[in-house]
Amino acid sequence: MLPERTGYIIWVKDMKAAKNLERFGTVHYMSRKLHYVVLYTNSDRAEEALKQLSKLSYVRKVERSFRNEIRTEYSKDIEDKTRYYSL
Repeated sequence: MLPERTGYIIWVKDMKAAKNLERFGTVHYMSRKLHYVVLYTNSDRAEEALKQLSKLSYVRKVERSFRNEIRTEYSKDIEDKTRYYSL
């Protein structure tokens, strides 16, 4: 079974130093233009990683991702209105 994961968006000052973030979890994406990193860690050690990330000199801000809280199961209870708008 897959472990529960927590995502973090980490705003950094230096992208070269951001490569060191791999030791905290899985780096999913690095934006060189906007200077942020998307990092996933196991939920059981997420708080510990958050404290360590905040102490790093090249980290500006750490935000938690709410992706796992978004509903992804959809139902067809609502009628499809696209047929009213077609020609």
